Amino acid sequence: MTTLHHEHPTHEHTHGPSCGHRAVSHGDHVDYAHDGHLHREHSGHWDECETAEHTTHDGHAHAHGADCGHESVPHGDHVDYLHDGHRHAEHDDHYDDH
Repeated sequence: MTTLHHEHPTHEHTHGPSCGHRAVSHGDHVDYAHDGHLHREHSGHWDECETAEHTTHDGHAHAHGADCGHESVPHGDHVDYLHDGHRHAEHDDHYDDH
């Protein structure tokens, strides 16, 4: 999975365990959900953490929703669900890995 490098230049807030924003494990780092998008620390600044490609999560029989038992994370114009160490987003008739 390739992650785009989009620096968030006006991000004055420092994220951490007690910053008040939801921490989300994402591969080899932690993202913080903030203002509908995800930030990650990178080389002394904060990046928008977005994948560069469409990655379908094959074989996902579970339907996510308000009562599914998985934590939800607002992400742009949709909601991701934390599941098995990654984020799933509903897309057409399947789920994507984010």
